[in-house]
Amino acid sequence: MIKNALLSVSDKTGIVEFAKALRELGVTIYSTGGTFRTLEEAQVDVHKVEELTKFPEMMDGRVKTLHPMVHGGILAIRDKEDHQAAMKEYGIQPIDLVVVNLYPFRQTIAKPDVRLAEAIENIDIGGPTMVRSAAKNNAYVGIVVNPKRYAEVIDKLTKEGDLGQAYRFELAREAFAHTAAYDTAIANYLSQQIDTTPFPPTYLQAYEKVSDLRYGENPHQQAAFYKEIGKNEGMGALKQLHGKELSYNNIVDMEAAWNMVWEFTQPAACIIKHTNPCGAAVGKDLHEAYVKAYEADSVSAFGGIVALNRPVDAATAKEMSQIFLEVIMAPAFTDEALSILEGKKNIRLITLKQPVAGQLVVKKVSGGLLVQTEDDLQEEVADYKVVTKTQPTKDQWDALQFAWKLVKHVKSNAILVTSKDQTLGVGAGQMNRVGSAKIALEEAGDKAQGAVLASDAFFPFGDTVAEAAKHGIGAIIQPGGSIRDQESIDAADAAGIPMVFTGIRHFKH
Repeated sequence: MIKNALLSVSDKTGIVEFAKALRELGVTIYSTGGTFRTLEEAQVDVHKVEELTKFPEMMDGRVKTLHPMVHGGILAIRDKEDHQAAMKEYGIQPIDLVVVNLYPFRQTIAKPDVRLAEAIENIDIGGPTMVRSAAKNNAYVGIVVNPKRYAEVIDKLTKEGDLGQAYRFELAREAFAHTAAYDTAIANYLSQQIDTTPFPPTYLQAYEKVSDLRYGENPHQQAAFYKEIGKNEGMGALKQLHGKELSYNNIVDMEAAWNMVWEFTQPAACIIKHTNPCGAAVGKDLHEAYVKAYEADSVSAFGGIVALNRPVDAATAKEMSQIFLEVIMAPAFTDEALSILEGKKNIRLITLKQPVAGQLVVKKVSGGLLVQTEDDLQEEVADYKVVTKTQPTKDQWDALQFAWKLVKHVKSNAILVTSKDQTLGVGAGQMNRVGSAKIALEEAGDKAQGAVLASDAFFPFGDTVAEAAKHGIGAIIQPGGSIRDQESIDAADAAGIPMVFTGIRHFKH
């Protein structure tokens, strides 16, 4: 049974209604600082924590609950004789319910002009101490850190008269996760103040579950989707407007598509299957870009993930509604576009913000993590080097730049054949580069004549250039850097194909 509760919250959401409900159940409420003032102004019968401690708040509120009269009341084991004797000797009242959430540290450091001193001042000390004390003693004490729990707590107390051990244990688990995430944010912020590398000695991140997924990559695998706590960006910021729930594979493909389409400032569309583009294009408007992307490989586009970097209009929506697509992603949809696409029951319609640059890429391996910076190097065309006797034309330069922006998003070994605004053939993930080239060139067919070819890494032999020449490729772009570069250069010169070295490799495993 709950007789005494301590309420001290930074987030005041619902606290007045919760406190009133506790009072109606006969619970005595103690509170601190701003929470006390909020409850007092709402005419809730509330007592200051000072009535327990017989000690005033001091040092700008830094010291108010760090006291044996508070923590003795929380931590005392109720059925242990020496604990009860100590409580009686020192006049310690049991505290049966602790309701605490912490100083807004994440909100503070999110401000662009935040100073270190201000961030430090928003590190809560007494709050986490009370949370951890109550969570540790969950056999006797309830701990609530989430305002969404208030109604649930009142309902249990009203119907059952107590919270029960199983529920207190559930609250304790949530409480320890709450303080762990809070400490993670602090540790990461402090590391950023002194580390010259994005890789601190201890890599810490905290995530909260968004949803369970139907299954993982395959039906026999379980899966869930989590977002980074305190952030609203990337896939964690997606909003689903329509359609059935997302799958594990959907989300993996969606990220690949979204990162790819934002390589371009002009209207662009990308259609993804298994993280690789089956079609990508730019156009004078979104409708043209989508049609070109679809026509690049209309067979593979069936069941694909579509990413668009402009709000979807009615004309584009009508075009997309003609085939089965898993997901359509865009910054927004017009009302008319939504009306058209919502006629397809299962298609997932997703809005997302533009990707944030400078993210770390994390890959879980057994027993550890691999962490790297993004492949988001800002390249300058002026730094590229034409290594052949023949120079690319203006149109070829445009096509080479288009191809180079996309090839880094294709699984290695990657070969891409494109015009200046549309993919024509994609060779992805083969064990040797000439194998990828053959796939891309075969897919491009007659359209390879005069098109350009991009490779994510250097040619170890001249065979890829020879294959390109057989299909009439007009220009080639690749990193260069092989000890046999001259073999490729000679092959390109012999075929009259201009070739550009970027000096930058873009493996994608």
